Amino acid sequence: MLDIKNLHIWYGGIHAVKGLNMVIDRGDIVTLIGANGAGKSSTIRAIAGLVRGYKGGISYTNPGGKTVDLNGLKPEDMVRMGIALSPEGRRILPQLTVRENLLLGAYIRSDKEGIEEDIEHVYSLFPRLKERYAQKGGTLSGGEQQMLAVGRSLMSRPDLMMLDEPSLGLAPILVGEVFEIIREINRQGKTILLVEQNAFAALKIANRAYVLEVGSVAIEGTGRELLQNAAVKEAYLGG
Repeated sequence: MLDIKNLHIWYGGIHAVKGLNMVIDRGDIVTLIGANGAGKSSTIRAIAGLVRGYKGGISYTNPGGKTVDLNGLKPEDMVRMGIALSPEGRRILPQLTVRENLLLGAYIRSDKEGIEEDIEHVYSLFPRLKERYAQKGGTLSGGEQQMLAVGRSLMSRPDLMMLDEPSLGLAPILVGEVFEIIREINRQGKTILLVEQNAFAALKIANRAYVLEVGSVAIEGTGRELLQNAAVKEAYLGG
């Protein structure tokens, strides 16, 4: 579905990603873990079209079997092809209501009936959003804003959903809830690429995982394998 080969990303003189290779199979949950500055967010931003001038290849195969080189495409092109990003920090529009934020996620669509159906689907995943549909996004709690950010990315009907730090700043009880919803979204047919510092929670739900260190893949394997890996335990799982 997504094939990344020898990816290099620079920010000025900083070599943020160094020869990264990664494969995402359709229907999987794939997670990237690593310390701050390891290159996780840079990688998914490149996939989303938010990083220009990178070297290497990123190719995407759509459900119809057509493979497209993503290099040089704009973020709106990615969304139209079926790639959606829920960014770190949520980035909802605080002055808009819950419903208006969700409608913004469907900006590439014109099927009004389908959009309404998908809003109801988001409400079924996140009942609290339905309760607050007319409430301004900026008045929601952190957990509710994260739910809104994930729901907004669903509104484009993506094939691949990329979630950047969805548990950041959430209370532990909400972390479990968000990860269970991620699993449910995956069960409903979405492929998930998850960037997450909560390594234990991410590895528990991942089919495949990559550990990034200073811009390169240090360890890769199934989520279960990495949960049992001594080096991963020591560095990311508290021993």
